[in-house]
Amino acid sequence: MFNGRLLRQILILMFLLFMGVGCQSLINPEKEFRSIFDGRTFKGWVLNNPKGAGYGVTNVVTEGVTNAAIFCAKGGGGNLLSEKEYGDFVLRFDFRLEDASNNGLAFRSPMSGGSLAYEGNELQILDGVGYEREHNATLQSSQFHGSLYGVAPAKRGALKPNGQWNHQEVSVIGRKVKVVLNGVTILNFDINDVTDSGVLRKHPGLLRDRGHIGFLGHGDYVEFANIRIKEIPRAIVNNSPPAGFGALFNGRNFNGWQGLMKGPNNNPIKRAALSPSEHRPAQAEADANMTAHWKVVDGEIAFDGKGRSLQTERDYRDFEMLVDWKILEKGDSGIYLRGTPQVQIWDTRDGERNAVGSGGLFNNKDEKNRSTPLKKADHLAGSWNTFRILMVEDRVHVFLNGQLVVKDTVLENYWDRERPIFRTGPIELQNHGNNLWFRNIYIREITIPGPPSPANPKKYSK
Repeated sequence: MFNGRLLRQILILMFLLFMGVGCQSLINPEKEFRSIFDGRTFKGWVLNNPKGAGYGVTNVVTEGVTNAAIFCAKGGGGNLLSEKEYGDFVLRFDFRLEDASNNGLAFRSPMSGGSLAYEGNELQILDGVGYEREHNATLQSSQFHGSLYGVAPAKRGALKPNGQWNHQEVSVIGRKVKVVLNGVTILNFDINDVTDSGVLRKHPGLLRDRGHIGFLGHGDYVEFANIRIKEIPRAIVNNSPPAGFGALFNGRNFNGWQGLMKGPNNNPIKRAALSPSEHRPAQAEADANMTAHWKVVDGEIAFDGKGRSLQTERDYRDFEMLVDWKILEKGDSGIYLRGTPQVQIWDTRDGERNAVGSGGLFNNKDEKNRSTPLKKADHLAGSWNTFRILMVEDRVHVFLNGQLVVKDTVLENYWDRERPIFRTGPIELQNHGNNLWFRNIYIREITIPGPPSPANPKKYSK
């Protein structure tokens, strides 16, 4: 006998099963991820500064399922880094610790064998309780598992007992860093919130917008499996500042800029001494000079090789700055910080002096304060280059085309070498009589907490 009710129930069940499978395929959370470990070799990885047995590949069995894993050998380690660089991404992986295991996850890091917690970025992978017991040590809050080492502490309590597998997801998008451990968000941090000058000086890697990812072994056994990544595309529109930054140049006109006064008033000390009646005509002449020789062409600042330099109308204190620049053969320029020369720009093929590369603090004279860049990172003359500059207190970091070329170096006061650099001042685009181009000039002002002011502070005007 035909049972219509039973048939309807069967059809409904089949429909629900079909829809369930269909929905899962539509919202597959792994669809855009790709594995960066082939399960057999270290293809796509580079081991820097290997220690002991370094790293190896093994098979692990969990609940009857065999899976390939990378392991950091006991007594081994080093910096195992991806060959490829990543900017914005979501990384997922599993890991298993032993008692007191210590490792780290590098991101946006240089290809280096040094301590990437500083020139790159390191998220701790650590049995903190076991480490303290094993080493009779007391960890700082920013040294426990999931913390951005030395910068931002993670919440504790989400790690599974040693010997069990943990699942971790790390999202790095712009300056936002998020760590989810076993379903619990343990870190949700904006790097732009860092205002401690000591941290900013010690950790130039915080400023990087791309680099290598990998594992930082410290001699303890740790296993890693199911390592996969999803890259997040980053839209780049000229003269549109990234999150946290403002545009110094709007791509259309010179709002916020003015001409640099002719000597001796190109010296900020001399300029500050002008009376209002002296200042107005001197600035008017400078602005006329600017208008004659600096133009906005197709969203770029273009200089014809004549006239004087360009400067911001207002002063800046502590900041991070981005600027693209282009010169031609034998070109020479620079970026003045707080009205003081200079982060050097020049054609590296124009003589032995220039061969060291751009980005150095050219006018530093004290041997304690390096004047040349750490490495040459220039693109050829005629191509665009990008500076990322951090100025905090009297110290400077400079990245050129993603490479750290100046690290925590004092910028000397060119105008009065008996005094430190001015605490505030304008930003200037310098010229030496060459054609120049600039674009994508952005700034992020940083409020650095300072000690209480003295009752009667001595002021020194720029």
